[in-house]
Amino acid sequence: MNSPVAAVAVVGPTATGKTALAVDLARELGGEVVNADAMQLYRGMDIGTAKATEAERRGVPHHLLDVLDVTETASVAVYQRDARAEIERLLAAGRVPVLAGGSGLYVQAVLDDLRFPGTDPAVRARLDAEAAELGTAALYTRLGDRDPVAAAAILPTNTRRIVRALEVIEITGEPFSANLPTPGAARYGTVLIGVDREPAELDERVDERVRRMFAAGLVDEVRELEQRGLREGKTAARALGYQQVLAELDGEGDFEAAAAATAQATRRFVRRQRSWFRRDQRIHWFDGADPVLAARVLDTLGR
Repeated sequence: MNSPVAAVAVVGPTATGKTALAVDLARELGGEVVNADAMQLYRGMDIGTAKATEAERRGVPHHLLDVLDVTETASVAVYQRDARAEIERLLAAGRVPVLAGGSGLYVQAVLDDLRFPGTDPAVRARLDAEAAELGTAALYTRLGDRDPVAAAAILPTNTRRIVRALEVIEITGEPFSANLPTPGAARYGTVLIGVDREPAELDERVDERVRRMFAAGLVDEVRELEQRGLREGKTAARALGYQQVLAELDGEGDFEAAAAATAQATRRFVRRQRSWFRRDQRIHWFDGADPVLAARVLDTLGR
């Protein structure tokens, strides 16, 4: 690529090394990082989301971190509006936006023509009641029957998104996935960079990351966030790690079991992330274990 890079997106599964690469690229390109991890939008959810510390940011400004209270519900539509505004502000200032994160739908909402159908309170209330009565698994099975593509992109435990997908199907008469655009040229001329690792290696990194999170005080972080209304949050309380700790706070208090459950759920999530991003043929893929990863990516970017 010989033309100047307008914007970059660093995407891929959890624990592959996206954060460090995004900072490296921002420093080299004269850019700033825009968060695309749904759970890092929340204030106080630091340890369990592996949010970059000030030291890890190395002086690079980061945007759309810590913008929601844990009682608030994250919205892809609101994120789309805010992230696009931030990117356009950076471009106008002559800075290179580096969108970075593993929330595939959030990345797509920014870069593609993703539509958000309206809502029907009566349909939503009925589906919420069915979820409470029948369980999330039953609604997820229903979604899988009606829209396998949407089901493949949603965690089986994410009641809110499952209900939303079923609501859209009922309101529009179309699959929820019909509102997901076929990727074309990415908005802002963004170059998409994917970071992945060998599955066995990544599983080990996930296990080690979870061990570090619990050792660093994840349980105490959850207890503190409980005081700020974590249990009331429809999105935040379901975050990986947080929901497992909350379950043990309500149960036997076996936090070793919570750590094991978190690692297992995260490994499953990694596979879903990989499946989501690998469908996008625009992504240039790199091995996160490459010791000269940033140099290889910059070479691809023509820098």
